[in-house]
Formats: sequence, C-alpha cells, structure tokens
Amino acid sequence: MPDNPRCGFIALVGAPNAGKSTLLNAMIGSKVSIVSPKVQTTRTRVLGITIQGDAQMIFVDTPGIFKPKRRLDRAMVAAAWQGAEDADVIGVLYDVSRRSIDEDTRSIVARLKEQGREAILILNKIDLVKRDVLLGIADAFRQEGIFSDIFMVSAFTEDGVAHLKQFLADRLPDGPWHFPEDQISDMPMRLLAAEITREKLFLQLHQELPYSATVETEVWEEFEDGSVKISQVIFVQRESQKAIVLGKGGQRIKALGSAARSELTHMLERRVHLILFVKVREGWVDDPERYSAWGLDFGAS
Repeated sequence: MPDNPRCGFIALVGAPNAGKSTLLNAMIGSKVSIVSPKVQTTRTRVLGITIQGDAQMIFVDTPGIFKPKRRLDRAMVAAAWQGAEDADVIGVLYDVSRRSIDEDTRSIVARLKEQGREAILILNKIDLVKRDVLLGIADAFRQEGIFSDIFMVSAFTEDGVAHLKQFLADRLPDGPWHFPEDQISDMPMRLLAAEITREKLFLQLHQELPYSATVETEVWEEFEDGSVKISQVIFVQRESQKAIVLGKGGQRIKALGSAARSELTHMLERRVHLILFVKVREGWVDDPERYSAWGLDFGAS
C-alpha cells in the first residue's frame, strides 16, 4: 500500500444498455461483468476493482434502472439504487445514440435531485454520433444542474476512458485500500463462471428466449494437472424453452458450451472441462434462494 493511499466506491448507473458493463470492463482492464446487446443483462451488483496511482478504485456496476414491472425487475432496480447511495462518486451513463433523453434517464436525474446528490455525467458511445448532436445532448444535461463534470467516452473503443479513470481516481477520499492489490472483483469464481455462460446464452438466443433463463454452477472440481471441471445447469421455466436451448440435435447447447468454455479457458488461464445441463424449474423468478445467491432483495418494492 502506498504512503498516502486513497480508496472509494464509484457507482455506474444508467438506463438499461447504456454501456455500464462495457465501461467497467474497460476501466478494470479485464472482464468482470458480462456484456450483451440485450437490455437488463446485469442482474446484480458487480464490484470491479483497479489501482490508479495511489488510489484503489472500487467500481459498482449496477443493473439498469427502469420502471419495474416484475419482482425480479424491482429487486434489480433496488440493487442499483443501493449501489448509488453507498458510493463516494456517482457516474450517470447515457447512450448518446438514443439522441433524446429517455424517460428512464430522466427518472434517474430526478431521483438524484431529490436526494441532493451531485454526479458526473458520462456520455457513452460517442463514436456513433456527430459532434453537434453530442454537444446538444451535453447542454441539455448541463441544464439539469446536478452534474459537476461531463465526460464523453466510447467504452467500446476506450476513447476517453483513461482520462475519465484518472479524474475519478483523483476524486476519491484518503483512506486505506479495501482489497488486495491484485484482486479485480469480489464476485466468487463459481458465480462469474455462471455469468459467462449466461452471457453466451443471451448472445446466441437473441429474441428466442426472454429473461426466463438463469445459470448456476453446481460443481467446481480442480485436478492435479491444473485443469478444472465445471458443471452448470441452465434453468428455464417451460419445456418449450428447454427445447430452444438444446437446439436441433443438441447443436445449440454444443455451440453455447464451446463459446463459454473458450472464454473461461482464457479467463482462468487453464484447461476447462465444461458440462452443461438444461432443466425446467417453473417459477424460479419467484424463488427467494435465487435472489439470495445474486445478492438481491426478494421483497424489494
């Protein structure tokens, strides 16, 4: 630890699909949060940890904030706001390719105003719009009166990310580091491995399977040769969804397993034996145990 350490929490909040997970991974320099073009991919709070000079930066990647309709939605939104309330710095992400400020983002700004919280604004995906459009969006947000600073970045290309990272590091309070220097997340490997497989599920099934699937790691067995055996179960709510995941002749789940195994092998830097099963568990979205595993409040209102 340096002689004059700094440490603090930085919450990344925004509407679904604003690019929070992509930005988090870019900040950390490693994958700690899954990414997909589908909204509401992140279900729980994910901590990403990195060092910048004398500062340990603890990023809180939160589920997208939107108007909740289901129990899982309510729990995800509650987790997002909890992450923001506990943070030293709040960064509001906005996808500038949406052009006009959406209702979900307006609700986030309104709640921060009610709480008297100051935030920084992070305009993301600047590679997708022209400069005059970007400046117009920045001006509209500036008039809200809660943003101390505005940053323009592309989390995907990492344009502007280094400058933002240094700014955030300089804003953190003095204090000892909370985690070892080489730790990049507080997420257990069993859970991260399940999240990697869920990401591949989202990417491969597109619109065919809605948010009715979850993945759990049931077996994690390490061998003397350094390899690891990971057995996971993909839970769906109906038999028809099971058939979708398996695919004709089991081809889809083979492709899913291959993609997940490749990424896990790269992440763990060792050989991975990945075994996938698909089971029907009706009503898993109303099972308190699932919420507990994700760190979500089952009774969130």
